[in-house]
Amino acid sequence: MTDTVLVTYGTTNGSTARTAEAVADVLREAGLTVDVLPARAVTGVAPYEAVVVGGALYAGRWHKDARCFVRRHRHVLAERPVWFFSSGPLDASASERNIPPVRGVRRAMTRLGVRDHITFGGCLEDGAQGRMAGMILRSGKGGDFRDFGAIETWTERVAAALTQG
Repeated sequence: MTDTVLVTYGTTNGSTARTAEAVADVLREAGLTVDVLPARAVTGVAPYEAVVVGGALYAGRWHKDARCFVRRHRHVLAERPVWFFSSGPLDASASERNIPPVRGVRRAMTRLGVRDHITFGGCLEDGAQGRMAGMILRSGKGGDFRDFGAIETWTERVAAALTQG
């Protein structure tokens, strides 16, 4: 059984951080010890027996902090069970069908032997930072498309893998 899990994420406006917290809550309910940290704040992965990495999607790429985290810690991550999630579509598509990982995430999954990946809906609301976010909001395409039931269901599978093996 795995006891200590790191849930880390890259986000600009906080939506992916909230998704990461939801993932951590489910893992804790399963009896695991979980730390949740922004990817840029993680100094080491060695204390953790498993890792969940989440990244917001921007223009078909994972958030820079998530990409840098994976690159910086790739050797240690390759030795642990790892799961990835992406957060981003600003519509109901993530709840309607499986959205495969973007190319860079798919490559990292192959290199590290990542156990699974899922794409969750994103959230972009008034007050979001960034020129692109402002353009999206002005066009009326913002909103909260996170499906916390889907986040819980996926994380329960992660927790089962960690507590049964």
